[in-house]
Amino acid sequence: MEKLKSNQGFTLLEVIFAITILTVGILAVAAMQASSIRGNAFAWETSEATNIAMAQIESLMDLPYNHDLLKDLDGESHGPLTNGRYEIRWTVEDDAIIDQTKTVDVTVSDDDAGREVKISFIIGHVI
Repeated sequence: MEKLKSNQGFTLLEVIFAITILTVGILAVAAMQASSIRGNAFAWETSEATNIAMAQIESLMDLPYNHDLLKDLDGESHGPLTNGRYEIRWTVEDDAIIDQTKTVDVTVSDDDAGREVKISFIIGHVI
């Protein structure tokens, strides 16, 4: 009859290699998690700035065509308005594309994060 071998377990070297491989894997997942958190924060802040720009566009579109806030200031911007940490400015250009229209560029910036969202739209003069 063959004698059964006793349980020998792992050597110290095998345990060190296993712990090293496990540690490298855990550190890779932790780095990926930190990168994901930064990416999500950037996306959320950009989305917030875009929503602020769209709200400003809607308020400007509700104004009469000849309102003071829709006057062409020859390249100078209207504003700034502030919404939390964001600064809102807009420029108006008369008859840039078609007569009786105003091209409005709304810019929302966050100087702390170095982020800027710019959205353009056209308002037509309805007679």
